[in-house]
Amino acid sequence: MEDIIAKSSFSMLEGKIDGRILKALKVMGYSKPTQIQVKTLPHLLLGDDIIGAAKTGSGKTLAFLIPIVENLIKLQFTRKQGTGCIIISPTRELALQIYEVLKKLLIDVDLTHSLIVGGEKKLKEIVRLHKGVNIIVSTPGRLLDHLQNTQGFSYENLKCLVLDEADKLLEAGFEKHIAGIINLLPKNRQTMLFSATIDDSVKNLARLALRHNPTLISVKDETQSTVEGLQQGYFICPVEKRICWLYKMLKKCKKLKVMVFFSSCNSVDFHYEFFRKNCKADIISIHGKQSQPRRKEAFQSFVEAKSGTLFCTDVAARGLDIPKVDWIVQFDPPSDVKEYIHRVGRTARGLNANGRAVILLRPEEEEFVTFLKNEKVYLDKYNFDEPSMDVQEMLEDLIQTNGVMKVLARKAYLSFLRCYKKHPFSKVFNINKLDLHLAAKAFGFLEQPHVDFLNNGKKR
Repeated sequence: MEDIIAKSSFSMLEGKIDGRILKALKVMGYSKPTQIQVKTLPHLLLGDDIIGAAKTGSGKTLAFLIPIVENLIKLQFTRKQGTGCIIISPTRELALQIYEVLKKLLIDVDLTHSLIVGGEKKLKEIVRLHKGVNIIVSTPGRLLDHLQNTQGFSYENLKCLVLDEADKLLEAGFEKHIAGIINLLPKNRQTMLFSATIDDSVKNLARLALRHNPTLISVKDETQSTVEGLQQGYFICPVEKRICWLYKMLKKCKKLKVMVFFSSCNSVDFHYEFFRKNCKADIISIHGKQSQPRRKEAFQSFVEAKSGTLFCTDVAARGLDIPKVDWIVQFDPPSDVKEYIHRVGRTARGLNANGRAVILLRPEEEEFVTFLKNEKVYLDKYNFDEPSMDVQEMLEDLIQTNGVMKVLARKAYLSFLRCYKKHPFSKVFNINKLDLHLAAKAFGFLEQPHVDFLNNGKKR
């Protein structure tokens, strides 16, 4: 079947996959499968366990949703049989995204489905589970809670378990949750594990979750770690000029879709409030300390927007499929090379897609480009026109006169320093080589705020 899929469109699978699925794919605008779909569908449709390794934006979501729906249709699964498939995702946003794709795939198929994540009303989820939910998309903590405590949650007939973004599940500290879930679920099931990277911790999880001899499928490009349609580079920018550069960048990109990554929730809040009030651009913010309804609304708004800017932390770096993002701006450095790849993976997604990315580096940090090159990530050196410093004066005046903004700026400044202090690449992102006065200037301070966690609290 792989040869048929590889050389054809989805439509040529007529007779092998339920026609309602093919119709839904056509309506969704998918005609030709991606490589991960080509390689995994034949195994998954036969009920094999797999470990799927593919870079972000490769089409993994449909790679597991198509066989899930097809196999449950063949089994004539009904509400009375309870849950036939559980899909576990590391974040609420990614779970929501998977769920939205699932709903579109099930438009003409009578399979019940539910999104079960923390931050939503648990009672409503309990009512749905009592009625019978065939396909569940969930985050680990909330799912384990229901498995342990919700009477009438029928999962004895479970046919399939999906662990999506397995490496991120482990990074987020969900290993014990996943182990607890796996111990409670029926052993006689198909299991799919998808991950952007396959390291020892993911292999250990695979041994726990999958049956003997799972099929390992990888579609990684050995020549580069990011997708072909991505133009990426770096710009050397002194710390005190970054906010002026960003202001000019966003003014130029008013008709485009831009994601700007910051290192902390406090930094997102500070920059969001400043730019929302002083830059004539549509700006949305999202980070992990926001309420679930606000995060959900922000995510959906940016997905549906044709232009605008999203200020975010790495909560938005993994797996999120946001259409037609033109630019990725890494305003603050990522925690490692892998996180860099996931950030830029929010653009140039899908077949024949293009996107652009830039990371701001201080002059002392250019060595990070070498680290990226060693991981087959190749950056060009960008040149931008010198930004006007009028914005800096505007920011400094605001911090002196607006008490609320001054508090936000101080929190953001201290968070910025803490991220530098604990950065894993301390050889490159070295707090001891950072001029604290100039860093404070980047947040609008004429006088450096007191810092009590560096050099015994002394200024420098």
